[in-house]
Amino acid sequence: MSAKPPFTPQIRLYQNWLHEHRGLSFDNYDALWRWSTTELDAFWQSIWDYFDLQSPTPHQAALVKNAMPGGQWFTGAQANYAQQVFRHADAAHAAGFPAIISENEKGLHRELSWPELRRQAASLALHLQAQGLQPGDRVAAYLPNIPEAMVAFLAVVSVGGVWSICAPDMGTNAVLDRFAQIEPKILIACDGVSYGGRDHDRLQVVADMRAALPSVQHLILLRNLDDQASLSDSTDFADTIARNDAATQSFEPMWLDFNHPLWIVYSSGTTGLPKPIVHGHGGTLIVALALKVLHNDIGCSYHPNTFGERYHWYSSTGWVMWNAQLSGLLNGTTCVIYDGNPGGSKDKPDWTTLWRFAANNGVTFFGAGAAFFANCLKANIDLSGLTGLQSVRALGTTGSPLSEDAQRWGTQQFERLGTPNIWWCNISGGTDFAGAFIGGNRELPLVPGEMQCRLLGCAVEAWNEQGQPVLGDVGELVCAQPLPSMPLYFWGDKDNARYLSSYFDMYPAGHGRQPGGGDGPASLGGVWRHGDWLKINPVTGSCVIYGRSDATINRHGLRMGTSELYSAVEALPEVLDSMVVDLEYLGRESYMPLFVVLREGVTLDDAMRVKLNHAIKTALSPRFVPNEIFQVAEIPRTLSGKKQELPIKKLLLGQPLEKVVNKDAMANPGCLDWYVALAQRRAAQHPL
Repeated sequence: MSAKPPFTPQIRLYQNWLHEHRGLSFDNYDALWRWSTTELDAFWQSIWDYFDLQSPTPHQAALVKNAMPGGQWFTGAQANYAQQVFRHADAAHAAGFPAIISENEKGLHRELSWPELRRQAASLALHLQAQGLQPGDRVAAYLPNIPEAMVAFLAVVSVGGVWSICAPDMGTNAVLDRFAQIEPKILIACDGVSYGGRDHDRLQVVADMRAALPSVQHLILLRNLDDQASLSDSTDFADTIARNDAATQSFEPMWLDFNHPLWIVYSSGTTGLPKPIVHGHGGTLIVALALKVLHNDIGCSYHPNTFGERYHWYSSTGWVMWNAQLSGLLNGTTCVIYDGNPGGSKDKPDWTTLWRFAANNGVTFFGAGAAFFANCLKANIDLSGLTGLQSVRALGTTGSPLSEDAQRWGTQQFERLGTPNIWWCNISGGTDFAGAFIGGNRELPLVPGEMQCRLLGCAVEAWNEQGQPVLGDVGELVCAQPLPSMPLYFWGDKDNARYLSSYFDMYPAGHGRQPGGGDGPASLGGVWRHGDWLKINPVTGSCVIYGRSDATINRHGLRMGTSELYSAVEALPEVLDSMVVDLEYLGRESYMPLFVVLREGVTLDDAMRVKLNHAIKTALSPRFVPNEIFQVAEIPRTLSGKKQELPIKKLLLGQPLEKVVNKDAMANPGCLDWYVALAQRRAAQHPL
């Protein structure tokens, strides 16, 4: 199937609606954005009305109380995420479109219709209620990126259960660190997964999890690898979704308070216990619709303007982008999901895997982490033979800054396919609020390596060290006004202590909180400090993220985010991956080591060192030439693929490994031994 590009961009349709129904017109996007971040009540009410959101009870206002944290949204309204999904079922099915298309590494292709998605979710929901699940009870899922995970989610939240999922590729301790905090009543788990060309049995892990979670009263086992797999006192998932009777046909998701807990997601958990972040039904779905539709330009599959839309964003269930993929269902969009390694196997690496999957399934929006596109560039793959990719009209990236080179590579690939000027939707946000602050606008110019705009409703600014907004300079990313999807709270967080310290403790309450700029009363609370370095272009409004602000390089008084150095270094064909840390601390002279993963057969000799240093001098400044360069086998990364700069920095400053990193929250913990040995050598040579 080949879908035509949208006739009108979604953000234009919204502006047309604003003009028709509100009498509002804006000369440019900046004016629209400023209205959306100063007239918060009017903007978010317009989103409610534009998407025709439903509630059996009226609400007072969109924003009843402007405070951070503690903003009050749509007081009196009721919502249910699943209800918003299923309102599309009949129309989408009548138009001939499935709800979910899925494939895995073994080539298993499945399609799940909208009526079947609804029936299966209803069947499981009734089963959960029969097991005593009450609104507010937690359900923990240990499932891969397959349709059953989406079915289970919709079943749980339709009856008021609070959903939480971890990926089966996560370590047992990492999963327990998360689930033990929330005390789930029901556990839904799989017997294993296939990844990287191998089957991974997880039956014993599931048994151990159940034993370590005394709150679990009921276990549902999904046979994902072995049709004969079983555990004592468990129920087969297939049986729980088999019901098809009058009760399933008449089932309706229950209306819940707008702020009823929807799910619990987790911070990366670099150190200490991961923070269990609770989002609400109403806030999550309204922000997801605004982001997905207006900024990602993903339309409804059965709407004439976007007829046949198929949305794919590669993710595992251990990353909030799984939630983002799922949210396509909120607007009646077919979700196309892949379960497996996007780069093939270790024995047979193949970075065309996802592209072939997209070509074969008529994907119209193709999203993945920025690292995926970088790997495709490094592997020098050629997409010209994949003729089915002509259906793709947009490429999405997140997770880390996308390099100019990777973006240009993708654009050139699509030019050869006959799709000139492919639109890139580069976004930046976070698990923290299940959304994005910065992203795309199909009507604005594209600049490789940049994100097009600050998103509607997101009062994002770059602040200098004095807490003043700056344009054209790198500053601390803050959000000066609340968003409906900001966390309700952290689970088990007494007096909101962890919540406040995570985002709101850097600036005085009221500072910069007046809508439109300036200080407000202390009752408005603090601004949200996100932890990234940001530069906003004063002319175009485009944005560049320069890495985490807590892992900043500060060389001789000159600050720089790490992503700039990575762009320079990783542009070299010999370099597969890199990481840099700056050990300036308490007035000591800066010591900056650079770690590089080189192509097979390439050695870090003097010539290679000269080449690396020259690339940094040319792209950045001689100030940022590293003190030492080390060749390593791997760069330590979190499960979501982020480089672990801060833990390695702390390790090299003398902190013990167990205090700075949780191995179970890592994608590659085996690589840490090398860095520990380096830290020990440095401690012996440079005692504190």
